[in-house]
Amino acid sequence: MGRPEKIRLGDVLVAQKLISQEQLKQALEAQKRTGRRLGRVLVDQGILTEEHIAEALARQLGLPFLNLKYYNFNRKVSARLPEQAARRFRALALEERAKTFLVGMSDPTDLFAFDELTRILKKDLELAVVAEGQALQTIDQVYRRAEEITGLARELEQDLGDGVVDFGTLGATLGAEEAPVVKLLQSLFEDAVQAGASDIHIEPQETRLQIRIRVDGLLHPQTEADNRIAPAVVLRLKLMAGLDISEKRQPQDGRFNVKVHEQTVDVRMSTLPTQYGESVVMRLLNRSSKLLELESLGMPAEMLQRFRGILGQVTGMVLVTGPTGSGKTTTLYAALSELNTADRKVITVEDPVEYRMRGLNQVQVNEKIDLSFAKVLRSVLRQDPNVVLVGEMRDAETAQIGLRAALTGHMVLSTLHTRDAASAPIRLLDMGIPTYMVASSLEAVIAQRLVRLVCESCTQKYEPTAQERTWLKPHLGAEALSAAGFKRGTGCSHCNGTGKRGRLAVYEMLEFNQPLADAIARQDTAAFSHAAAAEMAGKTLVDRALALALQGRITISEVMRIGQAED
Repeated sequence: MGRPEKIRLGDVLVAQKLISQEQLKQALEAQKRTGRRLGRVLVDQGILTEEHIAEALARQLGLPFLNLKYYNFNRKVSARLPEQAARRFRALALEERAKTFLVGMSDPTDLFAFDELTRILKKDLELAVVAEGQALQTIDQVYRRAEEITGLARELEQDLGDGVVDFGTLGATLGAEEAPVVKLLQSLFEDAVQAGASDIHIEPQETRLQIRIRVDGLLHPQTEADNRIAPAVVLRLKLMAGLDISEKRQPQDGRFNVKVHEQTVDVRMSTLPTQYGESVVMRLLNRSSKLLELESLGMPAEMLQRFRGILGQVTGMVLVTGPTGSGKTTTLYAALSELNTADRKVITVEDPVEYRMRGLNQVQVNEKIDLSFAKVLRSVLRQDPNVVLVGEMRDAETAQIGLRAALTGHMVLSTLHTRDAASAPIRLLDMGIPTYMVASSLEAVIAQRLVRLVCESCTQKYEPTAQERTWLKPHLGAEALSAAGFKRGTGCSHCNGTGKRGRLAVYEMLEFNQPLADAIARQDTAAFSHAAAAEMAGKTLVDRALALALQGRITISEVMRIGQAED
């Protein structure tokens, strides 16, 4: 195929009636002001999507348009193009053919890029047009750091040699950027962030050092290396987190920030002495503000409206319940970001402080120096707050102080470990909290779970098994069940062969009304459970998850997982 022609994007879009002459004029003026490319300006203004622009270019140039979301790429072929060139030209090597390379480009009219790519790949190019955002996302996946990490780990093994090495002095002298340990860790973090990982696990085994990352709740092996490098890696991390490097027999906790791809990531680190060395787990908390907005949580619109109404009250308690790792803290911080205004004083009491947010007064509980939840809470209430977040209702004393604060003019947010929303008030009574406190302070309980979404790139129709049909029938009815179209992912290069990619929270919310409060005040748990069930009919976690499965967004097994936890 010959070199592409040079064309003007604006003229193409007007000719194809995607934008008017007037819109083009305004976009060109904005382009002059900002210096950004015309396509970017039109996307930012919400006039066109990146896909629209790519399709228009493809039509004009007589090239195929490729939707990368559904393209199952081969990493080996893509890796033939170095990452630097791929990022610079927004290009991906997709297929190697007998005499040519199929290359996806977001701007196929860039003649310089065409010449450079031909030179690098040493073959004639066949071009396809791809959307820029999808190209960048795919580049992030293709050039994951796994090989580089393994290579750096090997390099570090060679660096240490066979002699006995004093890791203390080695760690202390690792000032230079080139030090293999620093390079290895940098690649580890870059890979984890590109893969969208929530945790990095560094686990010394008898002869190997195992490094894994958790993506969407599932652990994936990242690399394995010789166990001799483990102390050097752990030592460097301890220095970063300001931990005691001489203490190897006690668990330690710390935190630090790393800059990865121009974004700051908060890292919460925990060490644990195991048989073959110290195991390290790092929780990655991306500071992106988008994550902590109520709109981005995925609550149904009517629930969001009710939740906002409750948050706007001056007093009362809101509890968020669910198992560990179900996103409770994220929900509470999204609520806090809404309450964090100039006219409110917000204090949080946590163990540990998870997200750092400007404008909040955040207190870390420390049992070692007898700084318990209850002790901090007592002092917090003397600080005249409007809103108090208590990390967790761990014991009766903490719960009682929190509920009392809710009675005396504060908005209190907290978490509790219960299966569903209706169990939370009963759990508080079991802890020995006076009934009048629960009845008059509790405004609402939200229960949540995280479900894994079906990978959009390899989704296909799915027929439920006999066992799944038996489970679904009472929930859906025979008629609805036969008409339903369920989906699942077959596994592809976009989702690491798992068939699932990304997660979403499902919620249920129980608002306290008079009948519920009266039943709790009388300690009539049976009447309370009955009234709560009537209140929640059609709006439980299982109902919400089932609705997602009927839309083809999650699998039946995900719904059953929630349902079985509820039974």
